Amino acid sequence: MAFKHPESVLVLIHTKDQVLLLQRKDNPDFWQSVTGSLEPGEFRMQAAARELEEETGLRLDNGLALIDTGHKVRFEIYPRWRHRYRPGVTHNWEYEFRLCVPEPLEVQLSEHLAQVWLPFELARQQASSWTNKAAIDRLINISKNGEQMYGRS
Repeated sequence: MAFKHPESVLVLIHTKDQVLLLQRKDNPDFWQSVTGSLEPGEFRMQAAARELEEETGLRLDNGLALIDTGHKVRFEIYPRWRHRYRPGVTHNWEYEFRLCVPEPLEVQLSEHLAQVWLPFELARQQASSWTNKAAIDRLINISKNGEQMYGRS
């Protein structure tokens, strides 16, 4: 088995007032946005687009584009998942992206059990990881300040 690289992406899919959360198959109590590790030689934007398509079936077309928010966080990898990384690796860098869609979409689940669209505040409460909560907090601040949420290609 090839070890995972300790760099990953988080893709927050949202509308102007709702966030999509996905329920993990390997831990049904864990709700999250699209996430995944970078593959060897892959750029962050490429990883975000790949993970988006793999986990939801959504492709970057019809004028929608990923936004690289420029936010990155370093977090401790949960002990139950450390076996996926080289021995001694305990932390991961996560890079944040957003995808704003015009309305809630039904996505094609491949790696998750269920999906739910929730208003920003409820999504923040439901999200399981602190990094996902922080990304939703930043989205809430953007919406309150009237900043641009859409990425267009």
